Amino acid sequence: AQRSALANGSRVALTTLGCKVNAYESAIIAQRLGADHWTRVGERECADLYVINSCTVTAEADRQTRQAVRRALRLNPAARVVVTGCYAQNDPQACADIPGVSLVVGNEQKLSIPGLICDLPVPSGRPAPVRLGQSVDVPIQLLNGYHDRSRALVQVQQGCDQSCTFCVIHRARGASRSLAVDAVVRQVRRFIAQGYREIVVCGIDLGSYGQERGGPAVSLAALLAYIANLPGDFRIRLSSLDPVHLDDQLLEVLASSPRFCPYLHLSIQCGSTLILKRMGRRYDAALVRERVVQARGRIPGLILGGDIMVGFPTESAEDFAQTLRLIDELDIIYPHVFTYSARPGTPAARISRQVPKNVRRERAAILRQTGQQLRTRALESQLWQEAEILVEQVNPGGSAAYHGRLANYMPVWLSTPPAGAGCFQAAQIVGRQGDTLVARALGRE
Repeated sequence: AQRSALANGSRVALTTLGCKVNAYESAIIAQRLGADHWTRVGERECADLYVINSCTVTAEADRQTRQAVRRALRLNPAARVVVTGCYAQNDPQACADIPGVSLVVGNEQKLSIPGLICDLPVPSGRPAPVRLGQSVDVPIQLLNGYHDRSRALVQVQQGCDQSCTFCVIHRARGASRSLAVDAVVRQVRRFIAQGYREIVVCGIDLGSYGQERGGPAVSLAALLAYIANLPGDFRIRLSSLDPVHLDDQLLEVLASSPRFCPYLHLSIQCGSTLILKRMGRRYDAALVRERVVQARGRIPGLILGGDIMVGFPTESAEDFAQTLRLIDELDIIYPHVFTYSARPGTPAARISRQVPKNVRRERAAILRQTGQQLRTRALESQLWQEAEILVEQVNPGGSAAYHGRLANYMPVWLSTPPAGAGCFQAAQIVGRQGDTLVARALGRE
C-alpha cells in the first residue's frame, strides 16, 4: 500500500471521549507526540493526523467516535485518522470499517501510538490495519502537564474485576491493576511543583486500588492520606467511586483533611435492589443509603453526583420509582443520567424483557428534571456564603460559561474577570444564573 508522508513537525489533533482515565492517557500520547516535534492543534482545526481516543460504555459513545472521524475528514480529507481506546479494543473490526480510518490501536498499545504513525498507509478503501493486545498497563511515564486543564488528573488504577451484566469495559480494560505508591507520589509532586491546585485521583474502578494479588498492598484510603500530607497549596478530588468502596476507613481519611473536596460521584446505577442484583452490582439500595448517610455525617457540606442508568431490562415502573426516590432522598444534585444501551455479548443484552426505547427516554427525562430541581435548591443555598474558587479559565465562552469551581464542584462566574487561571480566589456568592453561581472576588489574606 502507498505510505503516508507524515513527518515530525506535522499537526496533530486529539479527541478524547469518555472517562478521566482516557483524558490522562490522551495527555501522555500528546506529550510523546510533542517530544517528536508534532504541533498540537484543536480537535476542530485542520490537522495532518487525528487521534481519537474512544469510549464504548454505550452505543451513543460508539456513535460519537464515528462522528469524530467524519468531522476530522471534513476538516482535512487527506488527514490520517487513528482510532484507539475502548471502542477500538472491544470492537476493532467496526472501527477498522469506518471509512477514512488509517489505523486502529487497542488499549494495550495506545501509549505507543507516536511510534506507530511514522509510516501509516494511505487509506485505500479497505479496512484499516489493527494493532491489538489484551489489556493496557497503568502508565509509568511521568506526565508534565495538560494542554488545556488547570486541574491535574492522576491515574492510580487500571482495569476492572467486576463483570456487570450490562458492561463491556472489563473486557476493554482488563483486570484491575494498581500503580505503585511511589510512582503516584512522584506524579503528584510534579503537578504540585508545576502549580496545579487540584489533583483529581482517578481509575477505572478507583476503589479497588491495591486490592489485586501482587499489588501495592496499600488501600486507596492509605494512598490518599499520604497524598494529603504532601507539602503545597492544593486540593484533592476523587473520580467516580463504587458505593461499596465508600467504607469507614475511606470516609475517615476524607474527613481528616480540608484538602479533600466535599464532593463525591458515586456509581449508583439504580435505586431498585432487584435491578441492582440483575445488573451484577456489589451492593443493594440499602447499602447506598447507609453509606451516603455515613458520608454526610462525616463530611460537612458534602455534595453528591452519581451515575444513574434507566431502562435496564425488566425495569418496571416501580423499579424506576425506587430510583427516583433514591435520587431525591439522597439529594443527588449532579445525576449523570443515561439510558440502558444493549452491548453485544453481554448477559443483559440477552434478556428478553427489554424496556422500550421511548420509555427509557421518558424515564431519563424525569430523572434529569428531578436532578435540576435538586441542583437549583442546592445552588441557591450557597447564596451570600464566602468560599474559595479554583479559577479554571479567564475568558470563558458558551452558554454554560464559568470561571472556576468551588471545592464542592459547583461552577462559578466571577463578576470581575480573574487575573489568571490556575489560582485560588476568595469570593462571596451573590447570585445564580441557571446552573452557575455568580460571585464577587474578595481580597486574599
